[in-house]
Amino acid sequence: QPNTPLSVCVAMSQAYIGYDLQNAIRAELLRRGIFKTTSTILTQVEVDPYDDAFNNPVKLIGRTLTKEEADAEEEKGNYVTKTEEGYRRIVAAPKPQDIVEIDSIRLLLDAGQVVIAAGGGGIPVMEQGIDLHGASAIIEKDLSSGLLAQELNADTLLILTSVEKVSLNLGQDNEEYLNTISVDDAKKYMADNQFAPGSMLPKFEAGISFIEKGDNRRTIITDIAHAKDGYFEKTGTIIK
Repeated sequence: QPNTPLSVCVAMSQAYIGYDLQNAIRAELLRRGIFKTTSTILTQVEVDPYDDAFNNPVKLIGRTLTKEEADAEEEKGNYVTKTEEGYRRIVAAPKPQDIVEIDSIRLLLDAGQVVIAAGGGGIPVMEQGIDLHGASAIIEKDLSSGLLAQELNADTLLILTSVEKVSLNLGQDNEEYLNTISVDDAKKYMADNQFAPGSMLPKFEAGISFIEKGDNRRTIITDIAHAKDGYFEKTGTIIK
Protein backbone atom coordinates (compact mmCIF):
# COMPACT_ATOMS: atom_id res chain seq x y z
CA GLN A 1 0.00 0.00 0.00
CA PRO A 2 1.37 3.45 -0.93
CA ASN A 3 0.73 5.03 2.50
CA THR A 4 2.05 2.16 4.62
CA PRO A 5 4.65 3.41 7.15
CA LEU A 6 8.18 2.20 6.45
CA SER A 7 8.38 0.39 9.82
CA VAL A 8 5.25 -1.61 8.89
CA CYS A 9 6.79 -2.45 5.48
CA VAL A 10 9.85 -3.86 7.28
CA ALA A 11 7.58 -5.88 9.61
CA MET A 12 5.69 -7.33 6.65
CA SER A 13 8.85 -8.26 4.75
CA GLN A 14 10.37 -9.79 7.90
CA ALA A 15 7.28 -11.97 8.25
CA TYR A 16 6.89 -13.20 4.68
CA ILE A 17 10.61 -13.80 4.08
CA GLY A 18 10.86 -15.45 7.51
CA TYR A 19 7.92 -17.70 6.59
CA ASP A 20 9.72 -18.89 3.45
CA LEU A 21 13.06 -19.31 5.25
CA GLN A 22 11.70 -21.21 8.24
CA ASN A 23 9.76 -23.64 6.06
CA ALA A 24 12.76 -24.25 3.79
CA ILE A 25 15.06 -24.80 6.79
CA ARG A 26 12.50 -27.05 8.48
CA ALA A 27 12.18 -29.22 5.35
CA GLU A 28 15.97 -29.45 4.94
CA LEU A 29 16.46 -30.44 8.60
CA LEU A 30 13.77 -33.15 8.32
CA ARG A 31 15.37 -34.39 5.10
CA ARG A 32 18.55 -34.92 7.13
CA GLY A 33 16.73 -36.58 10.01
CA ILE A 34 17.13 -33.58 12.34
CA PHE A 35 14.12 -32.71 14.46
CA LYS A 36 14.41 -29.03 15.42
CA THR A 37 11.78 -26.33 15.50
CA THR A 38 12.51 -23.26 13.37
CA SER A 39 10.92 -19.95 14.36
CA THR A 40 10.81 -16.45 12.96
CA ILE A 41 10.77 -13.60 15.49
CA LEU A 42 9.41 -10.24 14.37
CA THR A 43 12.28 -8.13 15.67
CA GLN A 44 12.12 -4.48 16.64
CA VAL A 45 15.39 -2.59 16.92
CA GLU A 46 15.60 0.68 18.82
CA VAL A 47 17.30 3.67 17.24
CA ASP A 48 18.27 7.00 18.77
CA PRO A 49 15.91 9.83 17.69
CA TYR A 50 18.90 12.19 17.93
CA ASP A 51 21.11 10.06 15.66
CA ASP A 52 22.89 12.34 13.16
CA ALA A 53 21.77 9.96 10.39
CA PHE A 54 18.29 11.53 10.50
CA ASN A 55 19.82 14.77 9.19
CA ASN A 56 21.61 12.95 6.37
CA PRO A 57 19.34 10.33 4.72
CA VAL A 58 21.27 7.98 2.41
CA LYS A 59 19.20 4.83 1.80
CA LEU A 60 17.24 4.67 -1.48
CA ILE A 61 13.83 3.03 -1.09
CA GLY A 62 10.79 2.34 -3.23
CA ARG A 63 10.22 2.67 -6.94
CA THR A 64 11.36 5.40 -9.32
CA LEU A 65 9.11 8.48 -9.12
CA THR A 66 8.13 11.16 -11.61
CA LYS A 67 8.90 14.83 -10.86
CA GLU A 68 5.25 15.34 -9.79
CA GLU A 69 5.31 12.34 -7.45
CA ALA A 70 8.66 13.47 -6.02
CA ASP A 71 7.26 16.95 -5.30
CA ALA A 72 4.24 15.38 -3.59
CA GLU A 73 6.55 13.27 -1.39
CA GLU A 74 8.54 16.33 -0.36
CA GLU A 75 5.32 18.16 0.50
CA LYS A 76 4.57 15.29 2.90
CA GLY A 77 7.93 15.89 4.58
CA ASN A 78 9.80 13.00 2.96
CA TYR A 79 13.26 13.24 1.40
CA VAL A 80 13.73 12.65 -2.34
CA THR A 81 16.86 12.49 -4.50
CA LYS A 82 17.40 12.61 -8.27
CA THR A 83 18.81 9.45 -9.89
CA GLU A 84 19.64 8.56 -13.50
CA GLU A 85 16.19 6.97 -13.91
CA GLY A 86 14.18 9.70 -12.20
CA TYR A 87 13.55 10.38 -8.51
CA ARG A 88 13.71 8.08 -5.49
CA ARG A 89 12.82 8.44 -1.84
CA ILE A 90 15.74 8.37 0.58
CA VAL A 91 15.62 7.62 4.30
CA ALA A 92 18.01 7.69 7.23
CA ALA A 93 20.18 4.74 8.28
CA PRO A 94 20.57 5.21 12.07
CA LYS A 95 22.76 2.90 14.16
CA PRO A 96 20.98 0.07 16.01
CA GLN A 97 20.96 0.64 19.78
CA ASP A 98 18.97 -2.21 21.29
CA ILE A 99 17.14 -5.36 20.16
CA VAL A 100 13.70 -5.33 21.79
CA GLU A 101 12.99 -9.08 21.50
CA ILE A 102 16.47 -10.25 22.55
CA ASP A 103 15.14 -12.23 25.56
CA SER A 104 12.68 -14.15 23.37
CA ILE A 105 15.42 -14.92 20.84
CA ARG A 106 17.79 -16.10 23.58
CA LEU A 107 15.06 -18.26 25.15
CA LEU A 108 14.33 -20.04 21.85
CA LEU A 109 18.05 -20.58 21.15
CA ASP A 110 18.54 -22.02 24.64
CA ALA A 111 15.68 -24.43 23.86
CA GLY A 112 17.66 -25.68 20.82
CA GLN A 113 15.56 -23.99 18.16
CA VAL A 114 16.75 -22.43 14.92
CA VAL A 115 15.83 -18.73 15.14
CA ILE A 116 15.40 -16.27 12.27
CA ALA A 117 15.61 -12.74 13.67
CA ALA A 118 16.43 -9.08 12.93
CA GLY A 119 15.40 -9.44 9.28
CA GLY A 120 16.18 -6.42 7.11
CA GLY A 121 18.10 -4.84 9.97
CA GLY A 122 15.06 -4.94 12.24
CA ILE A 123 11.88 -2.89 12.47
CA PRO A 124 13.17 0.60 13.37
CA VAL A 125 11.47 1.92 16.51
CA MET A 126 11.94 4.78 18.96
CA GLU A 127 10.94 4.65 22.61
CA GLN A 128 8.47 7.27 23.81
CA GLY A 129 7.58 6.64 27.42
CA ILE A 130 6.40 3.02 27.52
CA ASP A 131 5.45 3.04 23.83
CA LEU A 132 7.51 2.03 20.82
CA HIS A 133 6.86 4.09 17.69
CA GLY A 134 8.01 3.10 14.19
CA ALA A 135 10.71 5.28 12.67
CA SER A 136 11.01 6.23 8.99
CA ALA A 137 14.43 4.62 8.58
CA ILE A 138 16.33 1.57 7.37
CA ILE A 139 18.82 0.01 9.78
CA GLU A 140 21.98 -1.40 8.21
CA LYS A 141 21.38 -5.17 8.44
CA ASP A 142 25.06 -5.97 9.02
CA LEU A 143 25.17 -3.71 12.08
CA SER A 144 21.99 -5.28 13.49
CA SER A 145 23.44 -8.76 12.89
CA GLY A 146 26.62 -7.73 14.69
CA LEU A 147 24.60 -6.37 17.63
CA LEU A 148 22.54 -9.58 17.72
CA ALA A 149 25.70 -11.73 17.72
CA GLN A 150 27.15 -9.53 20.49
CA GLU A 151 24.00 -9.74 22.63
CA LEU A 152 23.88 -13.54 22.26
CA ASN A 153 27.61 -13.86 23.01
CA ALA A 154 28.14 -15.85 19.80
CA ASP A 155 31.63 -16.97 18.82
CA THR A 156 31.16 -16.54 15.05
CA LEU A 157 29.53 -13.83 12.96
CA LEU A 158 29.08 -15.25 9.46
CA ILE A 159 28.11 -12.55 6.95
CA LEU A 160 26.92 -13.79 3.56
CA THR A 161 27.39 -11.48 0.60
CA SER A 162 27.80 -11.76 -3.19
CA VAL A 163 31.53 -12.62 -3.27
CA GLU A 164 33.55 -15.58 -1.99
CA LYS A 165 36.28 -13.27 -0.65
CA VAL A 166 36.56 -9.53 -0.09
CA SER A 167 38.92 -7.68 -2.45
CA LEU A 168 41.35 -4.85 -1.98
CA ASN A 169 41.62 -2.42 -4.93
CA LEU A 170 38.37 -3.80 -6.33
CA GLY A 171 38.25 -3.84 -10.14
CA GLN A 172 41.82 -2.57 -10.55
CA ASP A 173 44.91 -4.29 -11.99
CA ASN A 174 46.35 -4.75 -8.50
CA GLU A 175 43.17 -6.31 -7.05
CA GLU A 176 43.92 -8.88 -4.35
CA TYR A 177 41.73 -11.15 -2.22
CA LEU A 178 41.74 -11.04 1.55
CA ASN A 179 42.06 -14.37 3.34
CA THR A 180 42.65 -14.37 7.13
CA ILE A 181 43.36 -10.90 8.51
CA SER A 182 43.68 -9.29 11.93
CA VAL A 183 41.39 -6.60 13.35
CA ASP A 184 44.27 -4.11 12.98
CA ASP A 185 44.62 -5.03 9.28
CA ALA A 186 40.88 -4.62 8.79
CA LYS A 187 40.93 -1.17 10.45
CA LYS A 188 43.85 -0.12 8.24
CA TYR A 189 41.98 -1.13 5.07
CA MET A 190 38.89 0.75 6.29
CA ALA A 191 41.00 3.86 6.92
CA ASP A 192 42.32 3.54 3.35
CA ASN A 193 38.70 3.69 2.06
CA GLN A 194 38.97 0.20 0.54
CA PHE A 195 35.33 -0.67 1.26
CA ALA A 196 32.21 0.98 -0.14
CA PRO A 197 29.88 2.71 2.35
CA GLY A 198 26.48 1.01 2.54
CA SER A 199 27.96 -2.14 1.01
CA MET A 200 31.17 -3.79 2.29
CA LEU A 201 32.07 -1.14 4.88
CA PRO A 202 29.25 -1.92 7.37
CA LYS A 203 30.20 -5.62 7.22
CA PHE A 204 33.66 -4.71 8.48
CA GLU A 205 32.30 -2.24 11.04
CA ALA A 206 29.96 -4.91 12.42
CA GLY A 207 32.60 -7.65 12.31
CA ILE A 208 35.27 -5.62 14.09
CA SER A 209 32.90 -4.31 16.77
CA PHE A 210 31.69 -7.86 17.47
CA ILE A 211 35.24 -9.23 17.82
CA GLU A 212 36.43 -6.38 20.05
CA LYS A 213 33.57 -6.74 22.54
CA GLY A 214 34.35 -10.36 23.52
CA ASP A 215 36.97 -13.09 23.60
CA ASN A 216 37.72 -15.83 21.05
CA ARG A 217 35.44 -14.39 18.38
CA ARG A 218 35.75 -14.31 14.60
CA THR A 219 33.92 -12.77 11.66
CA ILE A 220 33.68 -14.57 8.32
CA ILE A 221 32.59 -12.85 5.09
CA THR A 222 31.80 -15.06 2.08
CA ASP A 223 28.96 -16.01 -0.27
CA ILE A 224 26.19 -18.55 0.39
CA ALA A 225 27.76 -21.17 -1.89
CA HIS A 226 30.86 -21.20 0.35
CA ALA A 227 29.12 -20.73 3.72
CA LYS A 228 30.12 -24.15 5.06
CA ASP A 229 33.71 -23.92 3.80
CA GLY A 230 33.87 -20.38 5.17
CA TYR A 231 32.74 -21.58 8.60
CA PHE A 232 35.54 -24.18 8.58
CA GLU A 233 37.97 -21.46 7.41
CA LYS A 234 38.71 -23.15 4.09
CA THR A 235 37.74 -20.00 2.18
CA GLY A 236 36.21 -16.55 2.68
CA THR A 237 37.65 -13.46 4.33
CA ILE A 238 38.19 -14.20 8.02
CA ILE A 239 38.80 -11.51 10.65
CA LYS A 240 40.09 -12.72 14.02
